[in-house]
Amino acid sequence: MGISAQEVKKLRDKTGAGMMDCKKALQEADGDLDKATDILRRQGIAKAEKKSGRTANEGQIASYIHPGGRIGVMLEINCETDFVAKTDDFQNLANDVAMQIAAMSPVAVDREDIDDALIEREKTIFQEQAKDEGKPDHIIEKIVDGRLEKYFAEVVLLEQPFVKDTDKSIGQLITDAVAKLGENISVNRFVRYELGEDGEE
Repeated sequence: MGISAQEVKKLRDKTGAGMMDCKKALQEADGDLDKATDILRRQGIAKAEKKSGRTANEGQIASYIHPGGRIGVMLEINCETDFVAKTDDFQNLANDVAMQIAAMSPVAVDREDIDDALIEREKTIFQEQAKDEGKPDHIIEKIVDGRLEKYFAEVVLLEQPFVKDTDKSIGQLITDAVAKLGENISVNRFVRYELGEDGEE
């Protein structure tokens, strides 16, 4: 069944879980908000996301150089304590996220970080495409929304499928680490360098 963006937002506001996790839970629960909330709680996602309000001032600057030396990434990833920052689990997470940035070239950490003008430009392109395809006016908005979600999944780091396990997003990867390590973890910023091109942040 189709799950609307409003339903996903309602569940996200209620639980604090990521958008992709909320959508999957709603699909599994056939759109029932309470059942979807229970699914997220069972998975530990809602609990882990509650930690997201806590300050994360520790962490590390991680770097990754892709084999061949043509692509490099610097990433600031934060946690709450120096103790967690030094654990193998945190170090491995930082490396995985840096490798993701090298491989998939996201333009922003979160969709809120994307410039409004860029989003409007994409919307206009999607509207024109839908019109050119002869789609009726009354469904063009839904088509544009759907294509915009796909666009975010391609260019937003936290929404990209993890290159090592495409069944989970980078946001889910971080949420899993939060649940395991018991601290808030956040990606603050990154720079990606490719030989002969400008870096992207």
